[in-house]
Amino acid sequence: MKADPAVQRRLLDLAEIDAELARLAHRRRTLPEITEIGAAEQTERAKRDAQVAATTQLGDVDREVKRQEKEIDQVRARVERDNKLLQSGTVAAKQMTDLEHEIETLHRRQGALEDDLLELMERREALEMDVQHAEAELAKAQAAVSDATGRRDEAFADLETQETRASATRKTMLPQFPEPLLALYNRVREHKGTGAALLRSRRCGACRLELDRVVISQIKAAPADEVVRCEECGAILVRTAESGL
Repeated sequence: MKADPAVQRRLLDLAEIDAELARLAHRRRTLPEITEIGAAEQTERAKRDAQVAATTQLGDVDREVKRQEKEIDQVRARVERDNKLLQSGTVAAKQMTDLEHEIETLHRRQGALEDDLLELMERREALEMDVQHAEAELAKAQAAVSDATGRRDEAFADLETQETRASATRKTMLPQFPEPLLALYNRVREHKGTGAALLRSRRCGACRLELDRVVISQIKAAPADEVVRCEECGAILVRTAESGL
């Protein structure tokens, strides 16, 4: 394949644009914010689980408190009823004794229930603090996710601006190259990563390997418009005064 030496030299500009686009794409894939977001989201899930667990425990205790309060109210109501019967003077002596015994038993029951309720209230107070702490920790985790996501989006926007600019520059350059040369360049770039590179001091600018004397002699003997390639990586070798030929 043949191409004007000046056109071949312009391949280096195209290769530089493609290298920039490749760097931008790599940066997009490897932004530290992406890893940070993953870790922050994992922390957020753990904090949310802790908040749900604490809230569930508090809800269970609240239901137990209500049940206990209801039972205490029932005992108090029964004591009040029995006392009214005793004071009415309408009950027989034996029934009066039974009522007094029952009232005594109910008072003991009420005392035990109130002790249990006190323990539940103390436990509820501790669980409320746990819930508040869990909610604060969840809020911090959510803020961390939001902060990292915002920084990632800003980085993406900056990368998109650079990619758009580089892609536009690339598009304007393409008509400068003959279709066969451009097809070869693109094919090599897709398979090897670099489509064209400068031959500098007898070394390929793509794979960085120094070419042997035989290859250098062949390249030196090739016409200036001959498209030559690196035998190691396949990149189009662009010859200039720096090539050492």
